[in-house]
Amino acid sequence: MSTATVEIPLEQLINLEKIKKKKINIAIFGHGNVGSHLVNQIISSKEEISRRRDLDLNIFAIANSKTVLLQQNGLSKNWLEEKTESGKKYIPEEVISFAKNNNLQNLILVDNTADSSFVQNYSSFVENGFHLVSSNKIANTLDLNFYKELREKLTSKKRQYLYETNVGAGLPLIDTIKLLHLSGENITRIRGVFSGSLSYIFNTFSEEDRSFSSVLKSAIDKGFTEPDPREDLCGNDVGRKLLILARELDLHNEFDDISIQNLIPKDLRNVSKEEFLNRLQELDVPFQIKKKNQPKDCVFRYVADLHGDLSKETGAILTVNLTSVPKNSMLGALKGSDSIFEIYTESYGDNPIVIQGAGAGAAVTARGVFGDILRISDKEHN
Repeated sequence: MSTATVEIPLEQLINLEKIKKKKINIAIFGHGNVGSHLVNQIISSKEEISRRRDLDLNIFAIANSKTVLLQQNGLSKNWLEEKTESGKKYIPEEVISFAKNNNLQNLILVDNTADSSFVQNYSSFVENGFHLVSSNKIANTLDLNFYKELREKLTSKKRQYLYETNVGAGLPLIDTIKLLHLSGENITRIRGVFSGSLSYIFNTFSEEDRSFSSVLKSAIDKGFTEPDPREDLCGNDVGRKLLILARELDLHNEFDDISIQNLIPKDLRNVSKEEFLNRLQELDVPFQIKKKNQPKDCVFRYVADLHGDLSKETGAILTVNLTSVPKNSMLGALKGSDSIFEIYTESYGDNPIVIQGAGAGAAVTARGVFGDILRISDKEHN
């Protein structure tokens, strides 16, 4: 008895393979440093992720504040040139409409902007089926009403919001704190150097015989600071990170509750960026005096500290200060542009859980955002 062999055309096999894979449709807002790294990381890893995880990552929208490029079947390696040629002015609702009109499922909105107005769109995206991933800290540091309403919306729509890169770039910090808190562990204090740029500046200034302005200039040249370094030196960014961690512990704090030491002299706070950069030498004498007067065998660190009675919703004390710490302490031994976080808990006593590593950099932050996308994608897949 003979048996017949049925040959399935290659094209049909490819289509069957595509059907098996779960397509994750991603809209990315912001393609500056972090955003462009992220797009390129996703595109270059797409085939490997498809093979190993049965996921088809499809970036169907890429936008900045001016234009959007919408492509149902995803971006190519030449996405930036294509967007420059074919990008159109838009409002965020058009991205939602595009997803609906093309019946796109498993939707993720990625916010890599630093835009305070864009976060007001989060609720609308969640309402229309999008999960949220964000390197933008602003949504988590607005008033508590906004913070709570967004989470209520996420719960009612069964959507996720991941933002591991809000504090510590690619370090597994927020997830660790969430797990400790949810498991009932009593966290008693969180302290550390939260800014990679200020870490580099004060590590270098403490160890080398250089003026503060020359160290600051080298940090600017290496791309460690914001384009206007006053955004780092004023301490607000570190304050926002501290507030995010406080709220992870269900503490009812607002940004105004934080005591922040602004490192910019008062007469340089409101001048133009260009004038500030031309007058950097005015920082040298005050910082040299601080250095001369600090205790022996100590170094400067710009330290964020969350302490007090953390068992009460309003019992926390939040401070951000330039502090002298012993060279042989964990904070004092910090090198380069690393960040460090000490998490003190009831169970661990005087020995904190320490998380340390690269706390700055576009590629590191983009990799952390990518990780959040994959975590949501895996849950969608299951």
